[in-house]
Amino acid sequence: MNMNQIINMFVRVVMRKIMSRSIDAGINMATRRRRGGGVEEDMTPEEQKRARMDRKSARQARQAARTARRMGRM
Repeated sequence: MNMNQIINMFVRVVMRKIMSRSIDAGINMATRRRRGGGVEEDMTPEEQKRARMDRKSARQARQAARTARRMGRM
């Protein structure tokens, strides 16, 4: 293994971690729907249900993004 291959391998690992964190942060930011302080007790029952569904959708989107990245590596 030459030095170029070692450097490329290291950069690939670091970039994968950075991309993963940035995608997760972007999904969290996009799904954050808060009114005022964002306390669930201040929300109507419909808003609470919507917030729960949004959190579930965000978890599923993160899982799908991880799966897509894994499939892209193969």
